[in-house]
Amino acid sequence: MKAKRPDHVAQMRAEYDFDYSKAVRGKYYKRLLKEGSNVVVMERDVAKAFRASASVNKALRSVLKNKRPRRLTARSPRTRYKARRAG
Repeated sequence: MKAKRPDHVAQMRAEYDFDYSKAVRGKYYKRLLKEGSNVVVMERDVAKAFRASASVNKALRSVLKNKRPRRLTARSPRTRYKARRAG
């Protein structure tokens, strides 16, 4: 006995082919690595605040622009000791 097709597939046209026997896993993997694509999944409340990726990029750039670079505020006691010994 042949397995019955699900309703949503039975209602679709015959042109739609759902034969995945020739599918290749990771076919575009190397290309994506070379292009340097990143996918970041946002929480729903954050995603509601941004309509498109351009607005997300704009907000992140402004955060990076306003971020002060971290500087060394003081040497550790061990480093001070080494500096004194070195002369």
